[in-house]
Amino acid sequence: MHILITGAAGMIGRKLTARLVKNGMLNSRTIDRLTLIDVVAPEKPAGFAGAVELLTGDLAAPGAAAKAAAGRPDVIFHLAGVVSGEAETDFEKGYHVNLDGTRALLEAVRAVGNGYKPKFVFTSSIAVFGAPFPYAIPDDFHLTPLTSYGTQKAISELLLADYTRRGFLDGVGIRLPTICVRPGKPNKAASGFFSGIIREPLAGQEALLPVADSVRHTHASPRAAIEFLIHAAGLTREQLGPRISLAMPGVCCTVAEQIESLARIAGPKVAARIRREPDELVVRIVSGWSERFDAKRAGALGFKAEATFDDIIRAHIEDELGGKIA
Repeated sequence: MHILITGAAGMIGRKLTARLVKNGMLNSRTIDRLTLIDVVAPEKPAGFAGAVELLTGDLAAPGAAAKAAAGRPDVIFHLAGVVSGEAETDFEKGYHVNLDGTRALLEAVRAVGNGYKPKFVFTSSIAVFGAPFPYAIPDDFHLTPLTSYGTQKAISELLLADYTRRGFLDGVGIRLPTICVRPGKPNKAASGFFSGIIREPLAGQEALLPVADSVRHTHASPRAAIEFLIHAAGLTREQLGPRISLAMPGVCCTVAEQIESLARIAGPKVAARIRREPDELVVRIVSGWSERFDAKRAGALGFKAEATFDDIIRAHIEDELGGKIA
C-alpha cells in the first residue's frame, strides 16, 4: 500500500507517520511506500523498510500537487493547512494554502485518471459552523462559518463531496475538535491557548489565558486525532452515505474545568502558573465557535475519544513528558 501524507512535517503529520510505520499495515494491507510532503522538509521515518519519498513544496504551486499524486497513492491524508489565527490575520495566505492547495491536490488526483480512485481523508474543522447554535450541533447543521479559516474548510468540504460524487476519489472529511494538549512550541492557532494553559504549567512555565474562564469548547488529544484519521481511512462509502463529512467526538468543558483538571492532576501550584491576559482578536474568534456537538453518527461509525479532560492531560504527560511533571 502506498500512502501520501500532506503536512507531514506538522505535529499531527509526524505522529500519524510514526503510527503507520509502527503498525506496518492499514486496512489489512501492508504499507510498503510512503510519500511525505510539506513546505518544510519532512523527516524520513525511522524503522520503515519500505520506499519513502520526501517532497518539499507548496501544494498550490504549479506542479507540486501533480508530483505528489503521480505515484498513485492508495490513501491520501490531507493534513496541510494554515491554522485559524494565521488564516484570519493573513487573508491571502489562508486562501492560498487552505483552499488553493486543497483544490490543486483534488485536481491532481482527478488528472491521474485511468480508473484511479484513492481514499482521501481530509482534516476539516468545527469552524465550518457558525452561530447561532443549537445546544448540540448535529452533522447536518448548516455551514455558516464566521472566520476565513472556517470558510476555507467549508468550501473544501463541498469540493471533496463533489469530487467524491463524480467518482474521482473516495473522500471522507473529519471535523476535528480542538486538539489538546498540543506538544511543542505554541503556533498561530486562535485555539492555541487551550493547550498552552496546560502544556506550559506542566513544563514549569507561565501560560497566558486570553479568554474568560467561562469559555466552553470541545477537545480531543493528539492520540485520539491519530485514531480518528486511521479509522476514517477504513470507512466504506456504504457506511458513510451521501454526507461524507462528520464531527468527531471529544470532551466538552469550560476553561475553568480545564484548570480544575490541571490542579487535580498536577497540583494547585502548577495551575497557579496561568496568568489572565485578555486578547480581543482571540476573544472575537473564539466567540464565533461552537461549543458542543452531537457526535452520535461518528460514535456509531466507531470513532472514539477521551471520556474526561483528566484523560487528555494524562495522555499528554504519558506521551510527551515521559510521565513526569516539572
